[in-house]
Amino acid sequence: MELRTEAESWLGTKGTDQWSDPETGTKAITKWCASIDEGRAWVVEGEAGAILATVSRGPVDRDFWTDDDCPETALYLYKLIVSRSAAGRRLGERIIDWTSRLAAIEGRDWVRIDTWRTNSGLHAYYERLGFRHVRTEAPSHRLSGWLAQRPVPALSLPEEPLMVRQPAGEWGQRGAVVAPRGPSAGQENRA
Repeated sequence: MELRTEAESWLGTKGTDQWSDPETGTKAITKWCASIDEGRAWVVEGEAGAILATVSRGPVDRDFWTDDDCPETALYLYKLIVSRSAAGRRLGERIIDWTSRLAAIEGRDWVRIDTWRTNSGLHAYYERLGFRHVRTEAPSHRLSGWLAQRPVPALSLPEEPLMVRQPAGEWGQRGAVVAPRGPSAGQENRA
């Protein structure tokens, strides 16, 4: 939750209205807490246990993705948040690559996201990482809905993978922690 609070403050300085609405924010946090309780939220941990980032996985969001999208072919990525202390280290890219590897293990074709409709900076970030905009949905009760997907084999940093430090049988096993590994691991570990 500290990462979310930090991200809300930072987003407020970036000229976006993302996560600024108290009503939708409360709903989103409630859903995120459920993800945590269900073991579908993971953290990236640096040295001395510093939490550098979080990511969640969830079911297909039927407000956005339809049967025509073949939802079973994708892994759905939610709540990717990187601490400001880890900004600029390409940690978000490595997390997305990690989810792509999980999707490949499961035999899926896509990693899919839905982001805040008005955050064009975030859209550009995902597009730089190989996501392709599918469409934008705008249900009246949601402020996200910019939909994008990336083919599972498309990795941004294949030489700098993250690894699971604690054994986990599946993504959602409670207590599993993703820890940095590879050439730039020292940067994350100093955070």
